[in-house]
Amino acid sequence: MKHVSCWLFAISLLVCVPVSAQEVKKDAMKEAAKSHLKQHFKPYGFIRNYFTYDSRESISGTGDLYNYQPKDQSLNAYGDDLNAISTFRFLSLTTRVGLNIVGYQWGKTEFGGKIEADFYAGLSTKTAQTHSVSGVAQFRLRQAYLTLGWDSLKMGKDYARVDLLIGQAWHPMAADLCDAIALNSGAPFGPFSRTPQVKMDARLGKYFTLTAAGIWQMQYNSTGPEGQSAEYIGYSKTPEAYVGISVHDKGWLFRAGADVLSIKPRHLGTDAAGEKVKVNDRITTASPFVYLQYKQGEFSFKAKSIFASAGEHMNLNGGYGVSKINADGSYEYTPTRNSSTWISIVYGGKVGRQEDKHPQKLQGILFGGYIHNFGTKDELVGALYTPRPSNMHQMWRLSPTLVWTIGKFQLGCEYEITSVQYGQGPVDNHGLALNGLHWVTNHRVQLMTKYNF
Repeated sequence: MKHVSCWLFAISLLVCVPVSAQEVKKDAMKEAAKSHLKQHFKPYGFIRNYFTYDSRESISGTGDLYNYQPKDQSLNAYGDDLNAISTFRFLSLTTRVGLNIVGYQWGKTEFGGKIEADFYAGLSTKTAQTHSVSGVAQFRLRQAYLTLGWDSLKMGKDYARVDLLIGQAWHPMAADLCDAIALNSGAPFGPFSRTPQVKMDARLGKYFTLTAAGIWQMQYNSTGPEGQSAEYIGYSKTPEAYVGISVHDKGWLFRAGADVLSIKPRHLGTDAAGEKVKVNDRITTASPFVYLQYKQGEFSFKAKSIFASAGEHMNLNGGYGVSKINADGSYEYTPTRNSSTWISIVYGGKVGRQEDKHPQKLQGILFGGYIHNFGTKDELVGALYTPRPSNMHQMWRLSPTLVWTIGKFQLGCEYEITSVQYGQGPVDNHGLALNGLHWVTNHRVQLMTKYNF
């Protein structure tokens, strides 16, 4: 019996050892998987709420949170301005989630990527008579791209590097946004657009970076006979192009570049005999810009200026019109020209009791912007296509803001005053309304709560 017990004990050891080894192996694989996910996948996002008051009706989007400009006067027979009506709203549909993918390499090629989305599409906002926001907010794609990078010529601190981005990301002219808690991030005083693109950044030495991009349109589109649509660039079969240079050193950053867009507003027309014909309409525009940034300690200064020709595809004020009608049914076009400039200043540091897990910071932000409409380059003989009021002559905005940060929680309060000079009567042959100039002003007070994760 004693021998039988020994044999049973030996057999149980032989069985248990492999099982134990398998469990150890499984635990090791789980830990390796967790380590891999933690090392290469970086989730992020925030829960954000806006409480917003407006003193008058405004042209806006995204549940009226994305503010462009106050509406012109609408006077009735008694002289009352029907647009001088205040409103209030409370929305959290700009809550966001994202995922950064980093740390992959094959040979000398580094791979990465980003996926970012928020809640936006699917809502119906106000009509001419109401401010109701209805519907169910859907998940919207903001950014989705992959990156490839190569290092070379490493010589001390000076080096050369090439980065390639493929997918949907910020438009190169919109990537440097101002410091503001408003959802519009300074638009329409600066470009605001995320687009499908192929972009290359080539860093040459210590101070210079060259950027070139081929860009398409998706959410932010050119306007035309059928309203704002991506079909105009689709029929042109010509990507939007961007070329720029950046100079950076010791807290300073300077960028200069230009965006070139060539679209076909129509592909069918009517000739002199009244017959439906194919036409080869096309308009090509160029919009240069400059950007300056300085950061030192708790102080930050940013400024951007752009001279836009038909810049509506970047959420700028603009458009184009018909300058000539040909006998073969084709049209020639002329773009509007708008100068748009903004500056933002930030100052702020630590306040109160400091703990590593809950750092506190109070920041003051001041934003200022100005737009001037110079009208079309050539005289108009036909329709003027623009997504916003064509009788806007000039516009300015001033926005002081306070932001209190406690760890991952932020509380912001912003006062935004936007004033527009409108003209009355028909526009002239350059699309300008210069008679009866008058100013219309909206006062917006906005409270923001935000939890970052």
